[in-house]
Amino acid sequence: MSKIHPVLVAVAALPLALTACSGSEPGSAPTPSVTPSATPTTTPSTPSITPTPTQPSAPGPRTAAQLTKALLELKDLPSGFSVEPDEAAAEDDVKLSSKDARCARLVALMNTDNPPGSKASAGRSFSGGQDGPYIDVSLDAMGSTQAVTALQKSFKTAIGACRTITLTVPGEGSSPMQVREVSAPVAGQNPVAVRFTATGGGLEGFELTMVTTGVNDVVMALTFVGALPQEIDGATGGAVAKATKLLGGAKAGA
Repeated sequence: MSKIHPVLVAVAALPLALTACSGSEPGSAPTPSVTPSATPTTTPSTPSITPTPTQPSAPGPRTAAQLTKALLELKDLPSGFSVEPDEAAAEDDVKLSSKDARCARLVALMNTDNPPGSKASAGRSFSGGQDGPYIDVSLDAMGSTQAVTALQKSFKTAIGACRTITLTVPGEGSSPMQVREVSAPVAGQNPVAVRFTATGGGLEGFELTMVTTGVNDVVMALTFVGALPQEIDGATGGAVAKATKLLGGAKAGA
């Protein structure tokens, strides 16, 4: 869950035109139905992905280089996508906050660069054009499958406890964001999904969906802006299948 605060990444990286992306017409952007080993088609259906069984990897800590190789690449996506530059500097001033004590855990998780206990991380962002969709994917090595499970449970609990948070963007002001848990793609271990929707302010209409799931001792986070449900399912399934194939079994300590 490198960059567990992808709300901040997405807002900083995307043009303001995407603040109304939730109302865009289906088909206005390429469909990211991802299949890492096959040529993507233009059909919007969600691919059925069965990860190839692999032998457990040799014991030892994950490295950022290993995680980077396991991330989605342009060749894994339909035509029309590009890799977005790192917007770390731009996102520094974008923050989430809440006066509700029940949202404290969610705000803390979303405002950190990496989840608590992360040993190594890697991330990459993609854009399908000015009107999206936008996809951010990250991997964080947690050291054990137990640590991944604990983080997923903590994130799910934090989502369920919070109803509204405030997103502040320099130059755009603040907007209340509705927090809702949504059905997660069936991929990885203990998948969790949440939708953030701006209900007022300068970002009214902006909507973002985040999916987190476990891949053995690694936690994966994907963030989507302007994506359809089948695009979220396809990209998540493809990302998990690739990470499972390249990272293999759980590491020592799992």
